Amino acid sequence: MLEPTPSTPERCRLLLNQWQDQLTLSNRERSLLAGEFIALQRQLQRLEQRRLRIAVFGRVGVGKSSLVNALLGQDVFATDVAHGCTRNLQVACWEQPISKLSAVELVDTPGIDEIAAAGRARLAARVALQADLVLLVIDSDLTSTDLQALQVLMHSGKPVVLVLNRCDCWPDDQQKALLASIRRRLPNATPQLKLLAVAAAPREPQMRSDGRIRSDIGSPQVESLRQSLITLLTEQGELLLALNGLRQADRFSKSLQRSRLEHSKTAAQGLIGRFAALKASGVAANPLVLLDLAGGLACDTALVMQLCKLYGIQIGGPAARQLLTRISGHNALIGGAQLGIQTSLSILRQILLLAAPVTAGLSLAPAAPVAVAQAALAVHTTRRTGRITARELLRASQKHGGQPGALLQRLAANDPLVKHWIGEWPETPAVESQQLQALLP
Repeated sequence: MLEPTPSTPERCRLLLNQWQDQLTLSNRERSLLAGEFIALQRQLQRLEQRRLRIAVFGRVGVGKSSLVNALLGQDVFATDVAHGCTRNLQVACWEQPISKLSAVELVDTPGIDEIAAAGRARLAARVALQADLVLLVIDSDLTSTDLQALQVLMHSGKPVVLVLNRCDCWPDDQQKALLASIRRRLPNATPQLKLLAVAAAPREPQMRSDGRIRSDIGSPQVESLRQSLITLLTEQGELLLALNGLRQADRFSKSLQRSRLEHSKTAAQGLIGRFAALKASGVAANPLVLLDLAGGLACDTALVMQLCKLYGIQIGGPAARQLLTRISGHNALIGGAQLGIQTSLSILRQILLLAAPVTAGLSLAPAAPVAVAQAALAVHTTRRTGRITARELLRASQKHGGQPGALLQRLAANDPLVKHWIGEWPETPAVESQQLQALLP
């Protein structure tokens, strides 16, 4: 009898456990990546414990703390009409039972427009990293600050629910027009973004005993958001937790690989230089074309193996064959040009050497520049091979089936729901290639 296919969250957990068991870090890497490693461990622990985290994010004064209090049903976080009461991340447990989840945490965050643009982006990225779901709260039409925060969150592959607070400030017809305007201004990549209207702390007019009318805070109008969250988390809470675990594991894996590239850059340059000198010496001293080509191939193969060892990236089986195929494809034009030029130069050199007795040795003079040209070509192709190999080693290791990013890409390709939640993430190969150029030897 066939065993049932594991669910997507279960597959994610199994892969993350396997990846974590195989993860090896040097003391230097543990120290350098300590912050990211601790964040990853916390996320994996929350995944095992099924504790989901929702961050409430937005500009100062939009009512984030009031919204969290309304969902909690009690005044846990401070609110003030002067705005800007929240200065640090604050966490409270939402006492709302959710199937398949042991707990749901609500996180109140500082206002994103109280800090400079660069710090704002860092805060958005940090919140995106630590939360499984983000409520982006606004109290008007989308501002440039709101759009910037939304783009950072979506680019990080973070599930987002857009919440329009203080909906009690507009009559029904104006509220509908405002919601339509907000939808029109959303980025093209977010057509299915959920948008809900609430009033976390609505103001209601009250007649005082002295005849004056004042406004008091009425009952929160957040039931639509509450029910939407309950439905979403019941159906997909485990998936959101698993996807965030894969995101953090993939982020750490790439940081580790970039760190190894950066640390090994100088050593790789020296290694490539030594192989280039060895290959150049052999080509310049040897007059036979076939031996030149055979020696060059052996030298390049040894270089690839040494680079694998240097970067600590072990690739075997089908992945190794794919790597060699890609390297061969990159080197096809170079190899063809090298073959033609080396053959021509070798034939010319042999003719000059054979003509030496007839010319009383005069034909040996041009043979030296020919050998130098062959050596220079050997140096260039070896350096090119080394650089291509370093780049392809990193790409191959990132796409290897045992890596978190590889599973995420497969899930996004085969599961529309996963594709919906991760949005624009992960980065395109072109973006990753640009980021890696500075780290290559």
